[in-house]
Amino acid sequence: MEYYLVVKLIHILAAVVVTGTGAGIAFFMFMANRSNNPQAIYVTAKHVILGDWIFTTPAVITQIVSGVLLMNMQGYSYSSDWFYWVLGLFVFIGVCWLPVLKIQYRLRELAKVSVELNQITPEFRSLMKIWTLLGIPAFTAILAIFWLMVFKPFSVA
Repeated sequence: MEYYLVVKLIHILAAVVVTGTGAGIAFFMFMANRSNNPQAIYVTAKHVILGDWIFTTPAVITQIVSGVLLMNMQGYSYSSDWFYWVLGLFVFIGVCWLPVLKIQYRLRELAKVSVELNQITPEFRSLMKIWTLLGIPAFTAILAIFWLMVFKPFSVA
């Protein structure tokens, strides 16, 4: 099999992992939150952090490495409009995702407190809203990058 196709497959699989993990984490955290069950929220918050470390972080690193390799292999320009859009969206996702990671640790701590109190704390509710508000535009940007990758509406030269 051609080296280019292997790198492209790895890049696509990493994109699927980032997208799937993001959607899954958001869904399960959202549903646990809606349950108003402190124990379910706490267990889910712990697993959300674990999922980000096991799946999302390595997939993001893989995206960067394989993306650079593909750019070089295809001869795409790092000064093209297409690359600037991809890079801008990627950075935007990171700007949303990094605070989300920090918030997840605080949510886990607050969920543990909620278990002890047997009720969800107001701070948890407030941070959960911020977590959600950061996740929506980040996930939308991921979908926009998929669109850019498939349709390449801007010059890559």
